[in-house]
Amino acid sequence: MKKNVLLAFLSCTMLTAAAQRTDKGTFISYEPGYFQQTILKGIENYEQKSEKQALSKTFKLSHESLSIPSNRQEYTIHWHLPPVSQGNTNTCWSYSAISMLESEIYRFTRQEIKLSEMFIAYHEYLERARLFVETRGQIYVGEGSEMNAVIKIIKKEGILPYNAFSGLKAGQEFQNHETLFNEVKAYLEGVKASGAWDSERVTATVKSILNHHIGQPPATVTVNGKQLTPKQYLDEVVRLNPDEYVDVMSLMQQPYWTQAEFEVPDNWWHDASYYNIPLDDYMKVLKKALRQGLTVSLAGDVSEAGFLAREANAALVPEFDIPSSGISEDARQFRFSNGTTTDDHGMHVTGYYEKDGVTWFLLKDSGAGSRTGGPEKNPNFGYYFFHEDYVKLKMMTFLVHRDALRDLIPRFKR
Repeated sequence: MKKNVLLAFLSCTMLTAAAQRTDKGTFISYEPGYFQQTILKGIENYEQKSEKQALSKTFKLSHESLSIPSNRQEYTIHWHLPPVSQGNTNTCWSYSAISMLESEIYRFTRQEIKLSEMFIAYHEYLERARLFVETRGQIYVGEGSEMNAVIKIIKKEGILPYNAFSGLKAGQEFQNHETLFNEVKAYLEGVKASGAWDSERVTATVKSILNHHIGQPPATVTVNGKQLTPKQYLDEVVRLNPDEYVDVMSLMQQPYWTQAEFEVPDNWWHDASYYNIPLDDYMKVLKKALRQGLTVSLAGDVSEAGFLAREANAALVPEFDIPSSGISEDARQFRFSNGTTTDDHGMHVTGYYEKDGVTWFLLKDSGAGSRTGGPEKNPNFGYYFFHEDYVKLKMMTFLVHRDALRDLIPRFKR
């Protein structure tokens, strides 16, 4: 074997060996965490389970021997506001997209503006009530939605800053939609059972439930002595164009290079504007966006053995699940088709780090899992570190400024 060929062979062999992991699984029993100990205690009197009651065990990736780049100072991080909690709600779709738009406001105007997630949720619930009547109860009724619902609502209703509408009552620390949603759902089920399809009355009743639990958004907000409606606040202060934000997915069940529906229950209005692209392009667009200074709202599955929320604020794909070389669009589609990949949670990708030829993504999170230990004990409180394999296999869609996809849009069939 010639010397230069031998050196190349040895170099390749060393890189392959360095990239290999020998992953092990372990059973973990979870004690009540941040959600029970902090969020629920901040909402109601929460009592722990009896210490004598056996805790269920979960099979997870053992993280002790893993090399996870968890020092945020090593990451290229784009401007974003600090993480905030979604409390006891299923409104991550609003929190993740709103956080991304806050970064976009700063990118375009250098303004640091905290927007209202609950303004979006309020109008989204009303939209759902209206369509529930129009479809005679044929839509999915749940708290969840998709990130592009934020764009839909902003385009129709405008937006307000957080200090104009927080959705919190005086003295309330965390959002709590459990009772609110149960009342809305029970009422809509009653409407369907009785056939009382009066759209005006139904939306008025749902609005009264919302107003009772989270308040009513003000009709105007005062900025520099001028009263602005939510639409005027969008146009004159926020100055973002909702039409410039697009959703991207990668699923084989729809033709690539077409705009198609993301077929999950939370896409309850059957939006079919998702740009469906091959998986390699999906990852390239995501990385390109971050390298160009954009941030991304990303959603997918967080129920895997390699999702180490409490253990390491990280997500990886264990080798005992599927080796890195086996992650493909077929593996991705297979899991989505058989239901093992689900559309669980939305987060905000705010940075990235390259290590050993692998991209790690820094995600800002509104859920409780990233807050284990509290801010005093957890240096990455409110953040996750995602290995690119996890994104490639398990994260299903992302919302981003059209610039990230502009060179590919001409390829789409109209």
